[in-house]
Amino acid sequence: MKYIAYCRKSTDEKTKQVLSIESQVAEIKEFAKREGLVISEWITESRTAKVPDRPMFAQALSLIEAGKARGLISWHPDRLARNSIDGGKIIYLLDTSKLLDLKFPSFWFENSPQGKFMLNIAFGQSKYYVDNLSDNVKRGNRQKLRNGVWPSKAPYGYLNDPQTRTITVDRRNAPIIKQAFEYFSSGKYSYTMITNFLAERGLHGRVKSTIHTSAIRKMLTNPFYLGTMVYGGEKYHGVHKQFIPKSLFDKVQEQVKFKDNPRPRGHNFSFTGLMKCGECGASITAEHSHTSPNPSWLTNSRTRFIKLVYPINGQVTGSTGRTRIIRRNKLLLQSNSLL
Repeated sequence: MKYIAYCRKSTDEKTKQVLSIESQVAEIKEFAKREGLVISEWITESRTAKVPDRPMFAQALSLIEAGKARGLISWHPDRLARNSIDGGKIIYLLDTSKLLDLKFPSFWFENSPQGKFMLNIAFGQSKYYVDNLSDNVKRGNRQKLRNGVWPSKAPYGYLNDPQTRTITVDRRNAPIIKQAFEYFSSGKYSYTMITNFLAERGLHGRVKSTIHTSAIRKMLTNPFYLGTMVYGGEKYHGVHKQFIPKSLFDKVQEQVKFKDNPRPRGHNFSFTGLMKCGECGASITAEHSHTSPNPSWLTNSRTRFIKLVYPINGQVTGSTGRTRIIRRNKLLLQSNSLL
């Protein structure tokens, strides 16, 4: 019988659990040699099993369903599944005899009702472990927030202290961040310019790329710099030191509001959308006359334009061809007569 060896580590971060897959491969090789098992393919994956839809795990199951192998080897059942969907797929493949055997160096299994029952319990324990771990992490985070300590990655200008597990001011980058706040508060710098400013001074995103403008806006509006922590929609008072004065932070918020809501272009003319030309039926729109500081009213059609302008020195100009000009006060009188 051919087996597929599946090895998985719980995170895709290259700096964490670096030896996890290597140790699993070594243990499975020794186990297969001792038991006389034939491994036809090795599949490794760096993903959490808390949620379904792991591509390499799906590939292993596809090979089983296609008959390329009839057995599966893994270090422990929790390497295969930590959620009910993936665990159920394994059990179903055993029920339909597409998967004939499972082997684990650290867990006993045989393809029998008792074996599948024990396997189901192992999958349930794996799911309980991640669920319980998640609750413990959330509870710990809430307690840290109550103590005034930020429980996540420190914002720009701060550092996570691994010894005290608190947030400290980054002596190197804090002055740069403060300068970025000062530049933006002047109104002469855009989000992109702040991004370039920080990149020139060695501040980058998490993947060594330039900080995205959305992250810049988030930084500039983050009340963390005033000592207020927002987590899960709730506010907490932080005990970390602040290096951004409130007056500077308030000026930055004014600039953010101005950039997020720029003044509308164009002009707000009366009558727009209310009147139509009696001859062509086109709606009246407006524009500023180049010959007068007062607005012009016009309707557009294929045959004519009707403009309403202020007279210049008592004279109405610009009536040529199919263009018909009328005084603004005359239009007002006509509209008043209809009211």
